[in-house]
Amino acid sequence: MEYGLENGMNTYNGGLGILAGDVVRGFADLDADAVGVTPLNDLGLGEQHLDAEGTQHVEEAPWPVEEFCEPLDATVTVELGGREVTIGAWRYDVESDHGGTVPVIMLDTNREENDEWARQLTRRVYAPGKDDSFKLAVYLVLGIGGVRMLDELGYDVSTYHMNEGHASFLTLELLRRNDRDAEAVREQCVFTTHTPVAAAHDEYHYDLLDELMGDIVPIETVKEYSPQGMVHTTRLALNLSRYVNGVAKRHQEVSREMFPEHAENIDAITNGAHVPTWVGDHMAEVFEKNIRDWEVYPTKLQHATLIEDEPLWEAHQAQKRELIEYVHERTGVELDEDVLTLGFARRAVPYKRAPLLFENKDRLREVVARGGDVQIVYAGKAFPGDEQGKGIIREIFSHAEDLAGEITITYLEDYDMEMGLQLTSGVDVWLNNPRRPREASGTSGMKAAFNGVPQFSTIDGWWVEGHIEGKTGWAIGPEPHSEREERMTDAQETLVDSTDLYDTLEQDVLPTYYDDREEWIEIMRNAIAFNGSRYHARRMMEEYLATAYTPEN
Repeated sequence: MEYGLENGMNTYNGGLGILAGDVVRGFADLDADAVGVTPLNDLGLGEQHLDAEGTQHVEEAPWPVEEFCEPLDATVTVELGGREVTIGAWRYDVESDHGGTVPVIMLDTNREENDEWARQLTRRVYAPGKDDSFKLAVYLVLGIGGVRMLDELGYDVSTYHMNEGHASFLTLELLRRNDRDAEAVREQCVFTTHTPVAAAHDEYHYDLLDELMGDIVPIETVKEYSPQGMVHTTRLALNLSRYVNGVAKRHQEVSREMFPEHAENIDAITNGAHVPTWVGDHMAEVFEKNIRDWEVYPTKLQHATLIEDEPLWEAHQAQKRELIEYVHERTGVELDEDVLTLGFARRAVPYKRAPLLFENKDRLREVVARGGDVQIVYAGKAFPGDEQGKGIIREIFSHAEDLAGEITITYLEDYDMEMGLQLTSGVDVWLNNPRRPREASGTSGMKAAFNGVPQFSTIDGWWVEGHIEGKTGWAIGPEPHSEREERMTDAQETLVDSTDLYDTLEQDVLPTYYDDREEWIEIMRNAIAFNGSRYHARRMMEEYLATAYTPEN
């Protein structure tokens, strides 16, 4: 449903879209025979503006499609609710400096042949403010229209890879083509689930789907593969895929608990980020001098253990100065190069717990008084219309006001790819404290690791695999599966995690940063060598090619 391809293309909501972009960038590096499909999303999600109190306002953010994409002379039709909807397409090429080119086909219903309802289907990411009928129609355009468009363009597809349940209606088109032979469909499909949050798995009434999809397949056929009383988009994909995976080992465990009838079949391929895209320029220069072909083979970043202290530190400080300038240009806030800088940039939703650092502000004041100064840079959007998310941003603003003059806290508006690179490459520590086990993966911490920025996080998602205490970063709260974790209520979890955050910040993070530069640089090196060399897109895509895309698996 979303791809983060270029900063000027507002085609994504958050981490899932950036991951999709890194997937095709990884494909291109490998010169793999692949093609991506997505709605055009030419009005984007929206541009975020924050007023003085932190209230989010969102404006439409159209992007110039013709400056980035090539129009294709191809159309297909899909019947939706008794109307014939015409779908056109644009092509965007993801090109690798070290491999090949992978096209992304962007579906477009904003055409003269369509009525106004149909013209809007492919314009906004996830159709904020629209009803279930409209959103379901978007998913049908993506799934059924996407398969038809690939055929029209002459692609000979051996495997359809569905990311999240939104794409699962492509199985209906394949069922139609294969005379409802489910096994034949399974041979063509793989599925990746990206969320451990039950509410994010969409469900729709059978009658609504029946009303919209015309004669693709009888609704009784759909009920066979989503039999729990509703059209459950994730279960539809699970039941009609030969291979299924979560996006981290811990996420595999959670997904097996969520869908026990599929537990034996859910594998794990831990996400990775695209190294050349997410390494800052100064750190890239250091890698260029010390690690041959690091962009082509990011696993070679393990040799960062041999990089000397001074060039590593100076590269980081140069990137930190660039971040400081960027923040000043955006907000007027003056950050200090010599002060420990925490970065937190996440979508504004409750489970990510952006305000956790301020759970006990008096304790935070004591930590800073005893351990040394801290400054914090926040960023992240609330989904349009999400009042809870908007409230979280206002809460951060309120805490910043309370602590003004003691701790410098700033919130950058309109988080995008450019800002993501500035933050993950320029802060000193990447803070991440989701409520466990709701973090499927969390790729922003990987990007920070490429730049020698250690993560400070609850042990969830990929951090279960990448965390080595005091070596690649620091943990917040108990280990997964520990008796302590299993027994906590939400309130207890918040208390335990915030207390541990303060203790670790005071006893480990601040003393190391201010008093033991040599040890701090060693942690930076480890973040690159142990985590940067592992959690990258090339490794991720090699795993998909070896497992998910191999029919016998």
